[in-house]
Amino acid sequence: MNELLIATNNLNKRLELVSILKGQLTDVDILTLHQFPEFKPEQEKGKTFLENAEAKALYAAKKLKKLVLADDSGLVVPALDGEPGIFSARYAGEEASDKDNRNKLIEKLSLLNEEERKGYFECAIALATPEKVLKVTLGRSEGYLVTEARGGGGFGYDSLFVKYEYNKTFAELDGEVKNKISARGKALEKMRNCLLDTFLQNL
Repeated sequence: MNELLIATNNLNKRLELVSILKGQLTDVDILTLHQFPEFKPEQEKGKTFLENAEAKALYAAKKLKKLVLADDSGLVVPALDGEPGIFSARYAGEEASDKDNRNKLIEKLSLLNEEERKGYFECAIALATPEKVLKVTLGRSEGYLVTEARGGGGFGYDSLFVKYEYNKTFAELDGEVKNKISARGKALEKMRNCLLDTFLQNL
């Protein structure tokens, strides 16, 4: 079993995950859902990032008979009752663009004082075979939000999120630096040993 399927149709997320995993796994063919155009993901029904990640991974693993890695992640602003949270990708509507979502968040952030504009990215990653979920890991990256987009890198809310101690938004940071300190990077690092053990057992 030298194949790993990353269960996402989000191009930016796929590129980020592949970039991180390529540095951790060797001799592994990393597939994506773009190679399975007939596959239709199940609608998200979970109430947490963890529930959604587990469901995505197991559903894709069963349907495609592959070892699957799936994630669910988003931005949480406690002062906004946890918004955008699990609705981060569709905060401004089902067909919303990243810019639409950012604009809605900026409107809400503008009603908060600077001290209240704290937030964090959270990422849950699940690894599953067609039979079961093998492991789930969580990562979190804390910082604060700005009300004007900064930087040309990243995606989603990256241009509004400043990581503590860096004084730069995720969109202003070098990609390698971001991958080390991001919620997704932290969750993947926790998953690393399980991934390696899974591939070793199937050699």
